[in-house]
Parts: sequence; structure tokens; C-alpha cells
Amino acid sequence: MGMISEKKAASAVAAASSPVKTLQSQINLMQNEIKKALPSVITPERFTRMVLSAISANPGLAACEQKSFLGAMMQAAQLGLEPNTPLGQAYIIPYKEKGIPKAQFQIGYKGLIDLAYRSGQVSIIDAQVVYENDEFDYELGLEPKLKHKPALSNRGKPILYYAMFRTKDGGFGFQVMSYEDCQEHAKKYSKAYSGGFSPWTSNFDEMSKKTVLKKALKYAPLKSDFLRGLSSDETVKSTIDPDMFDVPNEVSYADADFVEVDQETGEVLNAPDKGAITPEP
Repeated sequence: MGMISEKKAASAVAAASSPVKTLQSQINLMQNEIKKALPSVITPERFTRMVLSAISANPGLAACEQKSFLGAMMQAAQLGLEPNTPLGQAYIIPYKEKGIPKAQFQIGYKGLIDLAYRSGQVSIIDAQVVYENDEFDYELGLEPKLKHKPALSNRGKPILYYAMFRTKDGGFGFQVMSYEDCQEHAKKYSKAYSGGFSPWTSNFDEMSKKTVLKKALKYAPLKSDFLRGLSSDETVKSTIDPDMFDVPNEVSYADADFVEVDQETGEVLNAPDKGAITPEP
């Protein structure tokens, strides 16, 4: 009986000190700050469910500095984007800075489209993959043109990605990137690309479409609210504020080492250092 009681006591201590319980305790301590920062459409209870769901989707997040994780969650909440779900709206990525595990917030392809439509100034927005057997042609200059006719079958391998938009007043724009360009972008801006948890490794096409769409939207005449939301992409913030857009980005890419996570065990591994990366301008 004594041994059983000791085991139960040990299990209770372990449960109380688990990463999930620790985060729940942190949320309870920060209730006032979180309530002030959350948008009216998201309750603290739903926020807590989002926190636990994110950890479930990527156990490596439990090892991150709690405030950076909650800061990433707050950015997702204020933008109205659900992180680390099959919706692909947003992601919270574990990484290390000077040996300290932290969490980085990234907007997903579908989240970027959602934010653009919410601006109220876009009538059409789209991004597509071009395969080697598709018919594709585009021209730049004073009369730009874009034509894509997908092959009906056996489309082959992806070779290009493009994104386009049309505003409600008739303006339009597009951007084209090659498969190799997207690979180089991923290698430059995401150290998690070569291993571990990364939307680039789990869904390269979606992240490539997001990248080319982000470049295309730089030329779109959209409201400042959209641009502020876009500025949240690929940031780390460990301060909780009623307006998370006002919190400066803390990530230092020169010292960052994105974490490799064993997807079966949830064990956090050190990704090999591949040199410094520079934030996208």
C-alpha cells in the first residue's frame, strides 16, 4: 500500500509540474493582462484551449520560454488566426536563441489570404502552383500579362509559384517565383527548413504560395491595418500588451537556432547551426 501511495504521489507531482499545467498556471497569473489584450471575439477560455491545442500539435513548444509562447499566441489571437491547426492560418515555431528555447509566430498562406480579404479592398486574391506540363506564360512591362492553363492530367513536378490580386477599383498585380527561388527563401529565412517542425518541411507548396503572395501584396494599395498584421509575421514577442503590434520584435536571427523536434516522441533536439539568417525586409 505504501508503494502505491508513493507512486500516486509521484504521479500527482509530475502532473502538477507538467508543461501543460505550468502554462495553465502562467495563464492564470496573467489573466488581467491577457483579458486586456484579447479581442472581444476570443474569451480567455477559448484562448486557453488554443494554447493547449498548439502544444498538442507540437510538443516541442512546451519547452519554449513561456512568455514568448504566450506572446506568439496573443499575436495569433489578436489577428483572429488559429495557430498550428489543419486550417493553416498561422504557426508557432520553436527555436533557440543563445541556447534559450523561444517561440516564433508565423502567418500561414490561408491566414494571409484571410487578412487580405478582411481589408475590404481586394476583390480577388489567389496563388497557384505551376507544374512542368502546364501551359504558363507571363510578361512584365507597361502591359503585364499572366496566363496559366493547367494540364488535365500528368502535370509533372512543380516548377513555379505565382500569386495575383485584383482590387475593387480594378487595379491588379502579380508575382512569380521559381521552385528554386522558394527553396532559397526557405533556407535563408527558416533554420527549421532542414529538419524539425516547420511548415516549410510539412507543406512546401503552401509556404511557397504564401511567400510569393506576400511579395505580390507589397504592391497592393491596402489599409494600414493589413500592413500591421503582416508585420507580425516571423516575429518573437515576450511582452503581453493590449496592442501586440506595438511590441517590438525580439528575434535576433544571427543568434537563432531553430529547434529540431522528434515528431513521434516530442523530444526537442538541437538543429545544426547553418549560419546567420537575415530577416526579410
